[in-house]
Amino acid sequence: MSQALVKTAAGWLLGLMLAATAAIVSVNLVSNSVASPQQPVREYIEALKDGDGETALGLLKATVPNSSAAMLDGSALQTAAAKINDVKLGNAQRRAGNQVMVPMEYTIDGVEHRTEFMLERTGTEWLFFGKWSFVPSALPTVDVTVVNSNEATMNGVPVNMPDGRNTFAVFYPGEYEASLTGELFAANPSKVTVTNGDAAQVPLDLLTKATDKMNQAVAAKVKEFLDTCAAEATQQQRLQPDCPFYHTTSSRVVDGTIKWEITEYPKISIEPFDGRWVVAPLNGKARVTAREIDLYTGFVLNLNEDHDFSFTTRLEIGEGTVTVVPLLSL
Repeated sequence: MSQALVKTAAGWLLGLMLAATAAIVSVNLVSNSVASPQQPVREYIEALKDGDGETALGLLKATVPNSSAAMLDGSALQTAAAKINDVKLGNAQRRAGNQVMVPMEYTIDGVEHRTEFMLERTGTEWLFFGKWSFVPSALPTVDVTVVNSNEATMNGVPVNMPDGRNTFAVFYPGEYEASLTGELFAANPSKVTVTNGDAAQVPLDLLTKATDKMNQAVAAKVKEFLDTCAAEATQQQRLQPDCPFYHTTSSRVVDGTIKWEITEYPKISIEPFDGRWVVAPLNGKARVTAREIDLYTGFVLNLNEDHDFSFTTRLEIGEGTVTVVPLLSL
């Protein structure tokens, strides 16, 4: 009986030891995974990739500065986090008090980056497991400017740009790209990678330029004006028409022989100036031909002369319309 009891007790003791060992192992596994300081970071990155700004903001415990919130949710946020790859979370490093720093290494567009997240222990769950939360902070911002436009695109989302500028609150890490795409005016994309919440971010400046379509539209209207002017000057037989070009002579011109033509059309350059768009001075060449009689000799000569000309215009841009108003000095 005594040997049987000893064997039974030994069996129970071994079972208890195995159970205790398993419990310790389980506690350690849970503490190093779902109850670890790294777990809130994993959930935060997942929320960013899902475009779930509400969850991400709640996890990060961040305040939103006085700025546009257009980048804090939906497709704009998904786009910002879409290129976060090769994520590796390091071991938590102790800091003052109950705080730890969790490093995260990753790549964006193939470039290696590192972000350090500060977390703090806020309690214990189920007696054994630590409860971790981000240390409260404020979201960083990205300043965007655009020349002569009250709108732009950020991460594929149309955004308002009052007086050509705006400030956007953003999550980190992430990539933010501003651009302006239009039929008449456009700007090349400009982007910045935000890796932390406390460093000043490089501003995104969009240098708006006239598109080829805009330049071609203005060039066509300038050409139409000059061709019409030359045709009317020829029809009216005028050497000094109401045009940018003219000819003076002391000889008498034979009636019906005057002909004007444009030999070199101006090159179009549209630039921003004082909040509007202006066309740079237009320079070209016009040729006049005619038959003229020298008043001293009486000889009839052929007139064939090229004249440089220059003039300015006023550009009026409406809803889908472009008007070019020539400004001629009288």
